[in-house]
Amino acid sequence: MEIEPIAYVENDYKEKFGIPRQSGLVNLTSKIVFVPKYSDENALRGLEEFTHIWLIWGFSEVKGGFSPTVRPPRLGGNIRKGVFATRSPYRPNPLGLSVVRLERIERGVITVSGADIMNGTPIYDIKPYLQYVDSIPNAANGWALAEHGGTLNVEFPEELLRQIPENKRRGLIELLSQDPRPQYQNDPERIYTMAFGQWQISFRVDGERLFVVSLKK
Repeated sequence: MEIEPIAYVENDYKEKFGIPRQSGLVNLTSKIVFVPKYSDENALRGLEEFTHIWLIWGFSEVKGGFSPTVRPPRLGGNIRKGVFATRSPYRPNPLGLSVVRLERIERGVITVSGADIMNGTPIYDIKPYLQYVDSIPNAANGWALAEHGGTLNVEFPEELLRQIPENKRRGLIELLSQDPRPQYQNDPERIYTMAFGQWQISFRVDGERLFVVSLKK
């Protein structure tokens, strides 16, 4: 059975570099815009009663197919794990799963926060998040516990930060604090550039501090 997109994501994550590593880490909004075939608002009736939803989506930018083992970037790119023990996109079926906060539904468009999904990503299904069955507080995190390291202290010059809309500033700083770099790159002099909406944000990282050095449209 073939599956088809029911909607597409619209947000400020224009490239793979700089997308949050997991859902819920960064408080920035995304819109879920339905394709005409599935834009019937009746299909969303009752969804507003939930605070969070699951998004099932496709790794639409993946080049290459299935790989039985992968090297998670947050483990330095040198340690291999089985693909089914990771959330790598190199899967038999390149599907992603994210839980996001439901902010509002207006005219059939769903606005969510906390998505770790690139702009233009196809959405294949939406389901309500059920806290009493979907949350397992004592579940083991395996090797991924090491992946969830500390955050960086972000130094964002005020004259540059003022160019970002006020409602996106906090989320952008959260995004940068998660350290967007590949884990195996640790040159304090290297300048990295990340796309965010209409801006190109350049920064460098020295130890536990991230310095924004320029902002261009």
